[in-house]
Amino acid sequence: MCPEEQRQTASVMSHLKRSIVEVNAEQNCLAHPLVMTIAKVDNDPNYKAYRQGRKIRPVVQTQIETIGIDLSNGAGIPELVRFQEYFW
Repeated sequence: MCPEEQRQTASVMSHLKRSIVEVNAEQNCLAHPLVMTIAKVDNDPNYKAYRQGRKIRPVVQTQIETIGIDLSNGAGIPELVRFQEYFW
């Protein structure tokens, strides 16, 4: 790989790394990154608290109740489709 290709690859990887959201939630783990992403896009003042795991549970609960999804048994493609339909 030539130096130019290495720089391009490093640039792409650094962008991808910043785009990763890591969630350590034991419940409703599909909804947590969505709440954090929406908070980031909307410049929500609670974004940092959400990332630290504070204040996020009631927001997630409200979101899944509004959408009408049951995540108690995990989530799969049908639940992801419901989220997409809601936010689209």
